[in-house]
Amino acid sequence: MRTKWMKLLALVLAITMVAAACGNDDDTDTSAGSDSTSDDAAAEDDAAAEDDAAAEDDAAAEDDAAAEDDAAVEEDEPIEVNVLVEAFDSNGDGTVTIGVAAAGPRDDNGYYQSLVNFAEEFSAANDFAPPIVSDNIGPAEAAQAISDLAQQGVDILMVGASEIAEPLADLTEQFPDIFWYCNCGAGFAELPGLAQATDWGAAIHYTAGVAMGAVLQDQGSTSAVFLGCCDINFEQEAYSATAFGLQSVDPSFTMEYVGTGDFQFDFDNAANATAALTNAQANGATLAYAYLGGALDPVGQLGADEGIAVFAAGPADVCDRDIPWTGGVVFDGGLYASQALRLIIDGELTEGSTYQFPTQAGLNGGVLCGASADAQALLDSAFGLLASFDEALYGELGAISGAAYGG
Repeated sequence: MRTKWMKLLALVLAITMVAAACGNDDDTDTSAGSDSTSDDAAAEDDAAAEDDAAAEDDAAAEDDAAAEDDAAVEEDEPIEVNVLVEAFDSNGDGTVTIGVAAAGPRDDNGYYQSLVNFAEEFSAANDFAPPIVSDNIGPAEAAQAISDLAQQGVDILMVGASEIAEPLADLTEQFPDIFWYCNCGAGFAELPGLAQATDWGAAIHYTAGVAMGAVLQDQGSTSAVFLGCCDINFEQEAYSATAFGLQSVDPSFTMEYVGTGDFQFDFDNAANATAALTNAQANGATLAYAYLGGALDPVGQLGADEGIAVFAAGPADVCDRDIPWTGGVVFDGGLYASQALRLIIDGELTEGSTYQFPTQAGLNGGVLCGASADAQALLDSAFGLLASFDEALYGELGAISGAAYGG
């Protein structure tokens, strides 16, 4: 508003000075010298007014930028320790102990580890005890493993995936003093004692598919492979949405799904996953999406060694890692948890409720590492189309989710 006002003021001043100059032309000597002097003065006055307006605009822009920076700092400021203790200290010992239940290995460098890393860093930053972590939990042993974790004096229990959430209906009642949080990306039935964070896998993977399509376009190739586990419903959603995004760039692009798990929820089978990548390359694939857990890094390293473009699933810091990933599909459990804790403190996420994270650049979705300008522009346009709530796009993505989850 201030910028617009200063521009208007400068314009009024300029018009007034021009009018005054014209009036002088009419009322005084009309010799060439007189006209030239008057015009020069008006021009100088106009230039001065424009300079003043530009200076005011720059100052206003700097003020606006500073305000935005201040807002960003305030948004990123850590939550005060006393507020955290008041909200979560269930046993009255004056501190907060976090428990983490992970479906895969805590050191997979991917989706599972991101939540563990957050819990460790958050606890250290607030001088809390180190978190208690139970990893490699399968659905069959989830009830016992999470119960054992709950009995170790934890105040917050973070469950890292919907595939191990089934026992929570009983456990949240059995341990009501614990604050239960599930990073249930695929969604889970709402429970009175459970706070959930979810996202929309179809929208996230649509942006990922566009990013991958941009890479294929830069390569001048057409074939990609999706390395997953075992055709679980959330994999079906991710694969179909990725293929949809890929083909929105060029309908001739293809992507094959290959399951690498020896059993249900086996995202950690490095031997099968690397063999699948080698076979896909032999069949002409020049890009792979490693929708994997413990097998993530072995596939990424093999891709780097063999010159295949590889996208990682999960971590937000994919472009800063030692393995030269081509890009990533971000749905980072630690990033989500950090956002969720603030939502909980602010009262926007409570036990018994579910918060769905939007799909937006910087939070989740496709990311390119060292992208060409054209590739980045394509990815940006995909996020822009989602932000505009394009009816046709949302219809397609809704149909993909519906098919994956049985309607």
